[in-house]
Amino acid sequence: MGISRAGPASVEGIVLQIQRMSTEDGPGLRSTAFLKGCPLSCSWCHNPESIRARPEVQWIGLRCIAGSTADGCGACVASCHKGALSRGPDGTVCIDRGLCAGCGACVEACPGGAMELLGRSFGAPALAAELLKDRSYFTRSARGGVTLSGGEASAQGPFSLEVLRLLKEAGVHTALDTCGVASWERLSSLYPYVDLILYDLKEIDPSRHGEFTGQGNELVLENFRRTLSYMGDQAAPAALWIRTPVIPGATDREENLQGLGRFVAESVGSSWHKVERWELCAFNNLCADKYRRLGRDWAFAGSALMTDAAMALMAAAARRGLRDGGGSCIPDIVSWTGSTRVGPERN
Repeated sequence: MGISRAGPASVEGIVLQIQRMSTEDGPGLRSTAFLKGCPLSCSWCHNPESIRARPEVQWIGLRCIAGSTADGCGACVASCHKGALSRGPDGTVCIDRGLCAGCGACVEACPGGAMELLGRSFGAPALAAELLKDRSYFTRSARGGVTLSGGEASAQGPFSLEVLRLLKEAGVHTALDTCGVASWERLSSLYPYVDLILYDLKEIDPSRHGEFTGQGNELVLENFRRTLSYMGDQAAPAALWIRTPVIPGATDREENLQGLGRFVAESVGSSWHKVERWELCAFNNLCADKYRRLGRDWAFAGSALMTDAAMALMAAAARRGLRDGGGSCIPDIVSWTGSTRVGPERN
């Protein structure tokens, strides 16, 4: 089935990346579209390049043919009509983020591919068609399909709505990854075209949530409750996965996981058949180089990975919270994923 041109074909969005053959963004094999822009600024964010809504450029030193001299190639610097680029004495390309418009002129000018554009404009039909190129792969796996992620996909509401509509029209399983920070009207407008919701619950304490993400958790929790109520009355979305990042020195507290578990159990009510899993995602430090390329400091650059024992403690706390909030009849939906290290129980 092809892509219909019905609907607002002029709707455009900013797409950061399309990740093909993903196994981490929902069931089966999936093609995941990461959109630019997020209302949160999580201090541990593993995709810092997705936070800002507009395109950005980054410099990848290993690809630069100018070497380590300030008078090297210079094609990128010469191409920037905003004067946002300069070369340091060690040959490093410096980007003035206040001046850079993300136009991509330096990307076009760079002969070595050292300048990279993060985010480009797509029309909704064009993105849907691009994602459907992988259909022969993801439809052969159990519940494989397409996930819209970010950033925060609902932040580009009209664009995400049209992409999801086109994918559902093509008969594809769809998933929406959300942090829950959006107006209910915008978030729920996407739900009729979503098979699976991946919903982030990070921190039960509102002040700590604000400290680490830039906003309190009141809207996150309220939209979670409303989402479960909506799912109880509608055929779609058919399923929900909860995901919690377990971050050393931030969310890795037993009282946090237990409190979140209690909240989940009290919110779900009679809709447990739609809540398939609660995934605790162990911290990783693979994004450190992303921050360097963007010229940003990362608060967790020196943090160690979680240990197996610590993750087991977090999972046990989450299960206790579920029982506290719903009794012994609550199904065991808790699991944890991610790389860990050998070490003592707590970081």
